[in-house]
Amino acid sequence: MGMEKKEIDFGKRFGMGGLRFPLIDPDDQMSIDYDTLNVMIDKFMAAGYRYFDTSYIYHGELSESALGRCLVDRYPRDSFLLSTKMPIKFMKKKEDMETIFEEQLKKCHVDYFDFYLIHSIGREAYENCKKWDTFEFLKQKRAEGKFREFGVSLHDSPEFLDEILTEHPEIDFVVEQLNYIDWNNPGIRSKEIYEVAVKHGKPVVVMEAIKGGTLVNIPEEAQKLMKDYNPDASIASWALRFVGSLPGVRVVLAGMPKMEFLDDNLKTFNDFKPLNEEEYKIIDQVVDIINSKVAIPCTYCRYCEVQCPKNIDIPDYFALYNDLNRLRLDDPSLPQTQTFYYMNYMEQGRGPASACIGCKKCEKVCPQHLPIIDYLKDYVYKDIECYNPEANIAAMKEKHKHD
Repeated sequence: MGMEKKEIDFGKRFGMGGLRFPLIDPDDQMSIDYDTLNVMIDKFMAAGYRYFDTSYIYHGELSESALGRCLVDRYPRDSFLLSTKMPIKFMKKKEDMETIFEEQLKKCHVDYFDFYLIHSIGREAYENCKKWDTFEFLKQKRAEGKFREFGVSLHDSPEFLDEILTEHPEIDFVVEQLNYIDWNNPGIRSKEIYEVAVKHGKPVVVMEAIKGGTLVNIPEEAQKLMKDYNPDASIASWALRFVGSLPGVRVVLAGMPKMEFLDDNLKTFNDFKPLNEEEYKIIDQVVDIINSKVAIPCTYCRYCEVQCPKNIDIPDYFALYNDLNRLRLDDPSLPQTQTFYYMNYMEQGRGPASACIGCKKCEKVCPQHLPIIDYLKDYVYKDIECYNPEANIAAMKEKHKHD
């Protein structure tokens, strides 16, 4: 029997994302701090928010069960909205759809989801969807009451989204990476993707509004522009208000590994104010400043890391390089410091950038479509790995050459 079709109460337009939960060990994505997560969920719910988003692959496949434990087991089912995603890119055969779907229900401790998505759909994944009748599978599950709506999570072109929504008008909504730095980015094309969704009458759920935290750690001159205009507003609030001001945006998601992030984001949405014309002009200036500083626009989603056969810690190496690129003129000792951190990663068993074999498995799953292999070779290897030839890097390479 299908679920009764009625208007969904989304509460306030802000959701808790399950990609970045609080951790006991910041270097271990599976070390979820369940006690802190309980407190954060309690505060989130008490403030009138009810949308939670997770996925099969987040936190080493622990994110769904974390919400089962910290949310579902502690609150009435009708008091929250739960969204998760089908990991289509990681499936091998048609039968995996049913097997994984049932596993997800069990991990989340629910009989139904409110929202279910095809995760990170792209051309290759879409071909599998056609071959496996994925959309028929989802329509059947929706008819059975296993979820209220289904959507697509997209890191691709506006043309591709237009094709999908034209061929499958039964799609209920779109989840899109949307933020002010990607709005007119020619590689990401967030504005155009948003406009395609609006054209097809599909509500938008926003992911990566703060771009993995990179829109908080912006250059000082950019921060000054924002603080001079409004000293009381956090840097993160500008990014959240940018996407929250857009018509057609249903919910803005954010991962919050720290309580202070939750408190700040709730402050933004408790008394939400759309951006004004002067604030949009300031954001335009901030975008110009950021684009002149950031070398590798990585959001640290770690999809690449999972796929790497050489166990290369790609996102953390990129973070080291971006820090080096932003700060090296102000701190002559920084290259040596970055090399020290880099060596620590290898001592933990991670492969160096030079271990890359060019298989491109990382690039195939990168939501930002980054030339990861080139970045590893031209940036990380040359500027960090080779910075100090007398360091222990040669020994590290020897350790990993047979991996």
